[in-house]
Amino acid sequence: MLLKTFRWAFAVTALGLILGVLYDGWTAFGLVAILAVLEISLSFDNAVINAGILKKMSAFWQKIFLTVGILIAVFGMRLVFPVVIVAVSARLSPWSAVHLALTDKQRYQELVTDAHPSIAAFGGMFLLMIFLDFVFEDREIKWLGRLERPLAKLGRVDMLSVCVALIVLLVSAITFGAHAHQHGGIHADKAETVLLAGIGGLITYMVVGGLSGFFEERLEREEEREHAAEEEAARGGGPRSAVALTGKAAFFMFLYLEVLDASFSFDGVIGAFAITNDIVLMALGLGIGAMYVRSLTVYLVRQGTLDDYVYLEHGAHYAIGALSVILLVTIQYEINEIVTGLIGVVLIGSSFWSSVRRNRALAAAS
Repeated sequence: MLLKTFRWAFAVTALGLILGVLYDGWTAFGLVAILAVLEISLSFDNAVINAGILKKMSAFWQKIFLTVGILIAVFGMRLVFPVVIVAVSARLSPWSAVHLALTDKQRYQELVTDAHPSIAAFGGMFLLMIFLDFVFEDREIKWLGRLERPLAKLGRVDMLSVCVALIVLLVSAITFGAHAHQHGGIHADKAETVLLAGIGGLITYMVVGGLSGFFEERLEREEEREHAAEEEAARGGGPRSAVALTGKAAFFMFLYLEVLDASFSFDGVIGAFAITNDIVLMALGLGIGAMYVRSLTVYLVRQGTLDDYVYLEHGAHYAIGALSVILLVTIQYEINEIVTGLIGVVLIGSSFWSSVRRNRALAAAS
């Protein structure tokens, strides 16, 4: 099972390392390996969250996630995305940005760093909304009961998560603008851009998440009706409409997964510049890491890990909350990527250990 699920990740690893050697020798080999480890360590919580969504999708859409999805993840977010943000921020054509990335890597890195506040605002708001909607929902199973019970009660207030997120964004933009003007930084005129980018992240979450939730609810209602009147649905056109509805639900959940992955990849892409500013090596290393995250997601689904270790999803969402805060803080201050990775590992590790203890206690009581 393990070899079958990760076989493509292993193959991509071998291919990526070979291409790295061919591109720039053994130094490139080492850089590609380091970047792959960086991406995996920063994105383990991404795999857990993805698994919670992917388990609702059919085997067909799981394959789409591993094939089409990985193309989007590797070429879209790890290769095209850094070029696009440079093109937009520096008002260059995409071809000029690519030429700059290949011929003047130092200037290219400076332009990406200059665009970081907007990137962090967009990704931070998207991830913050995921975290808030999770903690404000009343769940049967609670990991940190003393914290989650009062938050669930507060969640009864309509649109509370949106209000909290907008307040956080407003504070971040104001403090960023004040700090930049005070120190005469290069970002002194970008508080408005940060605000717009954050609102863009919020809107993206609401649109994509809302559509996927809408079709998922319709799918569940349709399945309930089919279960209650199975014979009638078989004679009529019910099965055809159910298939179409499943396709819509799966498509928007797939779209939601891709936007989620994009938000998670922001810290990896930005952190990669601390290791190299060569976009080819970045694409190879981060692409290998993204493939492992994808395979790990499918492995968690097929093994039923989230059902066996019930607090894992909680830990992953707390890691998302921590990452969203870190992204918003990095609008103004620099935070080492090791800190980002360790926080996620500690939170998920703690939730896993709590799940193990819970399973042992249940086994002892039965």
